[in-house]
Amino acid sequence: MSDESTMEPMLELFLFETTQLVEQLEQSVIDSEKCDGYDATAINEIFRIMHSIKGAAAMMMFDTIAQLAHCVEDVFYYLREGKPEKVDCMKLSDLILASGDFIKNEIDKIRSGSNADGNAASLIDQTHSFLDELKKVNPSVQTVDKENTVPSQKQYYISQDKKAGSLKKQPFMATVFFEDDCDMENIRAYTIIPSLRDIAEDIKYIPENIMEDDATAEIIRKEGFKVFFSSGRSYSEIHELLEKTIFLKTLELVEIDGAVTEKQESRPKQIILDDFPDKTSKPIVEQPAYVNKKAVSSSGPSMISVNVAKLDALMDLVGELVVAEAMVIQNPDLRGLSLTNFAKAVRQLEKITGEMQDIVMSIRMLPLAATFQKMNRIIRDMCKKLGKEVQLELVGEETEVDKNIIEHISDPLMHIIRNAVDHGIESGEERMAAGKPANGKVTLEAKHDGSDVVILIKDDGRGLNRDKILKRARENGLLHKPENELIDKEIYSFIFAPGFSTNDKVTEFSGRGVGMDVVTKNITSIGGMVLVDSIPGAGSTISLRIPLTLAIVDAMNIGVGDARYTIPITAIKESFKPREKDIIIDPDGNEMIMVRGQCFPILRINQVFKVNTRTNGFTDGIIIMVENEGNIVCLFADELIGEQQVVVKALPPYVKSIRQVEGLAGCTLLGDGSISLILDIGGMVKRKKIS
Repeated sequence: MSDESTMEPMLELFLFETTQLVEQLEQSVIDSEKCDGYDATAINEIFRIMHSIKGAAAMMMFDTIAQLAHCVEDVFYYLREGKPEKVDCMKLSDLILASGDFIKNEIDKIRSGSNADGNAASLIDQTHSFLDELKKVNPSVQTVDKENTVPSQKQYYISQDKKAGSLKKQPFMATVFFEDDCDMENIRAYTIIPSLRDIAEDIKYIPENIMEDDATAEIIRKEGFKVFFSSGRSYSEIHELLEKTIFLKTLELVEIDGAVTEKQESRPKQIILDDFPDKTSKPIVEQPAYVNKKAVSSSGPSMISVNVAKLDALMDLVGELVVAEAMVIQNPDLRGLSLTNFAKAVRQLEKITGEMQDIVMSIRMLPLAATFQKMNRIIRDMCKKLGKEVQLELVGEETEVDKNIIEHISDPLMHIIRNAVDHGIESGEERMAAGKPANGKVTLEAKHDGSDVVILIKDDGRGLNRDKILKRARENGLLHKPENELIDKEIYSFIFAPGFSTNDKVTEFSGRGVGMDVVTKNITSIGGMVLVDSIPGAGSTISLRIPLTLAIVDAMNIGVGDARYTIPITAIKESFKPREKDIIIDPDGNEMIMVRGQCFPILRINQVFKVNTRTNGFTDGIIIMVENEGNIVCLFADELIGEQQVVVKALPPYVKSIRQVEGLAGCTLLGDGSISLILDIGGMVKRKKIS
């Protein structure tokens, strides 16, 4: 721990892998509960997970995490070896999930730079008590001593004259191969050395510069990690210690004659274990790793792990490349020139740039499966506390979106799911009285729709209470037009207003009016929209429409006077030249336009942002009809400049600090070097409503 530069990559690896293991742990518990018990596969998986967490935490000297993982591991060792018949699976699940939560909290502390100072004494005591109770209610179970168990699938060479606990320093050579596709083999190899220092000396290893040279990972992948050392410990103790290496694929531990030297790879004597269970048959001796060197090298990994910061930097560079491409193609110096060869080169450049952009986008894409699976835990905990039975159905979890998008939708999904279970799904008695199954159902569905991803959260509960929502909206002063003009979707959308709640009492899950506000805040911040629909007595559906990526979007550039504005293509319904006879002005002076028998409000962009316009009347300009959450507004501009892929940039902080302008989502750089402001259509619609 003293070498900070050395520990950084190891700590990052520990945090990443432990987080993954805890997620696997939770999913295994949830799946086992659905099957009404823990089968052999689940027991072995959870045992492996806790064993891995224990070893990694002990190596990183996070003793509390290691101790707690060790306790849970002991429970599952007893379940695996003893196979008891009487097990309180519900209590066992609670203990495992509580342990997983504790480990997650400690990981969060470490990641934020704080100390992992949590106290797990109570959880450890509960786990010990649970194991003791298991042994009491299953007195006939014959257990095996964990420390003296010889693995049935791992056999090895051992000297006949070797005595356990001998103080004589015996030279050893260990060759370690890691599991395929585990990546960063050099860092994993380094983690073996600290554990050996307590029991061995004269430690040397090949390759030597494993922490300084990342290329050594490939050498270890092909030839294994060779460690030479002397130790007075028994062969069994050393072998057991090395077997705890995370992601271990094969291990060869041999005694060598003479002094320890990395050049010496003498073959061991082939001697049968004295304590092998079947004295009449010879054990199957594990072949030395170097015999299969060719096979190992031929099956190289097909995937590698890459730091997210590098992907972000690559995405930024591709964005700059898109801007540079536009600056070349739209260079004002080229106007009016007929350049045939240049046009061919431009088409090739556009093709290559587009392919590069698609590849980089695909690298950043992640399936929604992990995010969706986390909702199982939320429903499980809520059902237990609320006394309800709710089933979660996942559809389209393989749908992929940008990594940054996933980070923004986790909280909204959690709040919507909690709201559905707490408010929407009735109790079992209510459902049966209404002719429904006693068990409720929540469906989480994802699908592609053009350049967007649509996530649907549906429940078969009681639905939204229109009158109650309208009454609370009236009390909170949220009505922006007469009640008789409000459609159902507009009324239902009030549930997303800050501080809005229809619950009369504040509970653990609802009543404060903050949860659903988070939904709109997070989704609109990434250029998405939220729609809600409900059928009384049949349930509700909340739709999240989000872009596939935030970095580069297809957009339409428009001009108003000397200013340039950009509108995302996905928000545009149509554009057209207005006619004077279609313009309507109501008694309050609001301008509207009649389109195919329907009347829509007009918003003049020059008036919103106070810029000069070149148009004298409606017929001189252009109307761009845009839509957000079912609301349509007609934006009036001077001209359409053209469609273009633009790189979205956030507004500089100093601009935001001077003036908060609603209706702007960011800015972008155009091909001629000028800056264009990107319009937030949701904000523009809101502006029109307020006006």
